[in-house]
Amino acid sequence: MDRLIRDFIDYLQVERGLSHNTLAAYGRDLKKLLKYAQEKKISSIEQCDKHFLSGYVYFLKKKQESPASIARQMASLRGFFKFLCMEKKLETDPTIYLETPKLPQKLPQVLSVEEVDRLLETPRGLFPLDLRDKAMLELIYATGMRVSELVNLKIAQVNLELAYVRCMGKGSKERIIPMGDLACRSVQLYLAKGRPFLLKNPLEKTLFLNHHGRRMTRQGFWKIIKRRAHEAAIKKEITPHTLRHSFATHMLSNGADLRSVQELLGHADIATTQIYTHLTGNKLKEIYLKAHPRA
Repeated sequence: MDRLIRDFIDYLQVERGLSHNTLAAYGRDLKKLLKYAQEKKISSIEQCDKHFLSGYVYFLKKKQESPASIARQMASLRGFFKFLCMEKKLETDPTIYLETPKLPQKLPQVLSVEEVDRLLETPRGLFPLDLRDKAMLELIYATGMRVSELVNLKIAQVNLELAYVRCMGKGSKERIIPMGDLACRSVQLYLAKGRPFLLKNPLEKTLFLNHHGRRMTRQGFWKIIKRRAHEAAIKKEITPHTLRHSFATHMLSNGADLRSVQELLGHADIATTQIYTHLTGNKLKEIYLKAHPRA
């Protein structure tokens, strides 16, 4: 089983082009399955039938793992056993009998337009780190990129003259995202008066650098956005994807169609994008209740 799991991870990396974080998550989930199988004296993949997998799911529930955690691990199992069937290691997929726990729909936290304005105005100085923070915040809100896409962005992927970004998303899928004048000006100023002072290695091509002159990390950006949110007196819980969620919600609130927002966000399935319609629907209801004389 250990070798089959390695083969599956290799397949996800080479054939599907999944990110390091996603591969690591699959690996953790399947190693837990492997450990459980070893404890139950299961030595071959053929013994992992529907009864064994149902017992494993019950084991996870007994450990009081959250429904979201169990659902994610079941998704990893389904991907693994589907791969085994595809590779003719198994004749039938035992995961087809498993029921995924129903999850309460968790709406992402978003900022109001006024809160975004306050946040984006916090880096006011002309020091290199202020210029960098300003450019990062403006760019991620202007494009709706994922944080991983933002921190991995190369200078060559940004076209300031035509105002667009070539973004490499999940599964190595490239998409073109337009950006507004404010984001363009902020990135241009950072490139001219910020990045040269942070740069240590002339061969470094990544756009955003930390104070050591190396590529910015997701964790580094999270610290930046939390600190800037504190400066802007924003009380909401901020995550690295808060501005991405706010971008999508504000676009839909101002009349953008769902398919266009799906394309900009790089969602493979429009159902993923539809969660933002719930947020805009709540806003419309709020406006209706305030404005209608008989509401």
